[in-house]
Amino acid sequence: MSKNTIAVTMGDPAGVGPEVCLDLLANEVIRATCVPVVYGDVAVLQACAERTGKPLPVPEQVRDLGAIVVGDFLPGEVSTKTGAASAAYINQAIDDALAGKIDGITTAPINKEAIRAAGVEEPGHTEIFINRTQTKRGCMMLTSDIMTCSFVTVHCGYYEVPNLLSSEKIFEVTQLTREAMKRLRGREPKIVVNGLNPHAGEHGLFGQNEEERLIIPAIDRARADGADIEGPLPPDTAFLKERRADTDAYICMYHDQGHIIMKALAFDRAVNTTLGLPFPRTSVDHGTALDIAWQGKADPGSMFEAVKLAVRLVDG
Repeated sequence: MSKNTIAVTMGDPAGVGPEVCLDLLANEVIRATCVPVVYGDVAVLQACAERTGKPLPVPEQVRDLGAIVVGDFLPGEVSTKTGAASAAYINQAIDDALAGKIDGITTAPINKEAIRAAGVEEPGHTEIFINRTQTKRGCMMLTSDIMTCSFVTVHCGYYEVPNLLSSEKIFEVTQLTREAMKRLRGREPKIVVNGLNPHAGEHGLFGQNEEERLIIPAIDRARADGADIEGPLPPDTAFLKERRADTDAYICMYHDQGHIIMKALAFDRAVNTTLGLPFPRTSVDHGTALDIAWQGKADPGSMFEAVKLAVRLVDG
């Protein structure tokens, strides 16, 4: 059986993406699992390898896009040119995935300020992938060996969250998560839905009855469809150790409701994936870490786990 080819976008050239990509290409376990191909710039990878002492990539391991010149940016600094390069790597990988040339995509981190300066309208990877693939049902899911969280809203301000919620969207994210966890667990998953407000609204005392108007109808609809589902639970107790042990996935109403606990418990092992796409897409669960970029300090663990998950999702 031939190995799956996983495109690994290099991320922001000024961040830790190049060095964790070098670690990935040198890892024998990963190479035994799939064929990783970095979508980036050979010159940038070579310069990073020379500075950090990491092994140089071989030509067939890199899709050299010539998106940026090494002398046009400084490691650790945000720039329009690195943002444009980041977008170029992503767009080429998406094009190749849609054309069937690769089996899945894993992304290294991009800098949101840099891509915005480069004219990218979407605030992050998730939105770029959903828009470029014209995906009608899509969401972000973070998963690790400790816990899994999916998000109804992602990159937006807190004041925007209530108006972005709808019963249909909550149901949609729940169903996408249920489908993904069935594939990963091989059984019907236990899903817990968080409330939006403190104490899950305390029966209308807090908020604008989002739990009663939006969340409970979505839960009832999912339960009627056969889901093993509970909620809405108060977010401050939903993640207690005893409950995590019995929960396969959480549905979170906004970004930090799940990201804080995920990164506190599984920062180096968590993987970000976009559900609903026509191909698997996974990502590291950390940022560009400009403060330690090109110093050989970045932990590649999340990148390794992201590629492994991409392979599992390709294999079904």
